[in-house]
Amino acid sequence: MAHRLNLFPDLSLFLLSLCLQMVVTRWMLEKPALRSRAMLMLVAFANLLYAGACGLGYLLSFNRTWRYFPSAVATWVQACGMILTVGLAGICLGLLVWRNLPKHDSPRRKFLQTAGTALAVAPFAGIAFGILERDRFQLTEVKIRIPNLPKDLQGLRLVQITDIHLSPFLSEKDFARAIDMANETKAHVVLVTGDLITRRGDPLDACLRQLARLKNDAGALGCLGNHETYTHTEDYVTEQGRRIGIDFLRNRARLLRFGTAFLNFAGVDYQPFNSRYLPGAESLIVPGQFNILLSHNPDVFPVAARQGYDLTISGHTHGGQVNVEILHQNLNVARTFTPYVRGLYEQGSSSIYVCSGIGTIGVPVRVGAPPEVSLIQLCAS
Repeated sequence: MAHRLNLFPDLSLFLLSLCLQMVVTRWMLEKPALRSRAMLMLVAFANLLYAGACGLGYLLSFNRTWRYFPSAVATWVQACGMILTVGLAGICLGLLVWRNLPKHDSPRRKFLQTAGTALAVAPFAGIAFGILERDRFQLTEVKIRIPNLPKDLQGLRLVQITDIHLSPFLSEKDFARAIDMANETKAHVVLVTGDLITRRGDPLDACLRQLARLKNDAGALGCLGNHETYTHTEDYVTEQGRRIGIDFLRNRARLLRFGTAFLNFAGVDYQPFNSRYLPGAESLIVPGQFNILLSHNPDVFPVAARQGYDLTISGHTHGGQVNVEILHQNLNVARTFTPYVRGLYEQGSSSIYVCSGIGTIGVPVRVGAPPEVSLIQLCAS
């Protein structure tokens, strides 16, 4: 189920673009003056490239024998196919607008000419902007106000790194800058909440080498994401994490002491979408203490709140990765799966913080959802 859902955004984008292209192609064939074999061949080539690259990419995710080189090739071919598909969708929308231009010169005709041109150019401009923004990491600070917070927990700092996706889209050198940013926070606890790489063959050991540089006062904890499941690296990450000082909590809890107060951290593996969430996780709660759940995907939050967790810390959504705000509403693919896309949300006395993470998947683009390292501070309300 989880693997099929991972394919859904790519497949839906491909089908939407294909429908637009079929409409425009029919229009072109009906008008001899507009026939263009080059355009039709480009449409066919882009769709075949994108479909083939997606198929190869997902096959590589399941296959344990492939090495880094073919994985890198599949990653970039898939990205180029998606960029072509998005670009062609924009061109097709632009052509549809031009098709309906008034015959006589008028302000409406000029407006539609401008709109059609903008629709054709916007996807390429957006992708170019997103490529430049993808490695401009920012430190996001959030204060979580908690009733009756023990004095020894006030001001406690938790730094979160998530959705690293070290791959051809993110170099080890760039990731090292994010590690340096996290270390500058001088956090009490470090949290790593999953998706170290994208597909099998990506440089997992390099990712672990950088994570080993993380500094903290009281401990480094983590949970596993869906891409650890896809790449069959759950056990390896857990073992190597223990070696470098990061305790990946797999349906386990760990109690950390701060003066006379305690924080109970519980961690779960990736919870497949629409499955029965958090089975048995209620047994990891320590009554009378402040309980924090580490869960890669945030859609578990209502269940975590009902079970009694005070705070859930998640990633997975990339903040939408490509997020467009229209009339104060955020439009992105992540909202198809969860209402908890980025930032702090509350339900009763329970809260969840969702970090947009560091890396990218599909295309090396970030628009409206900058990559971030999150610093969470506990404060008394």
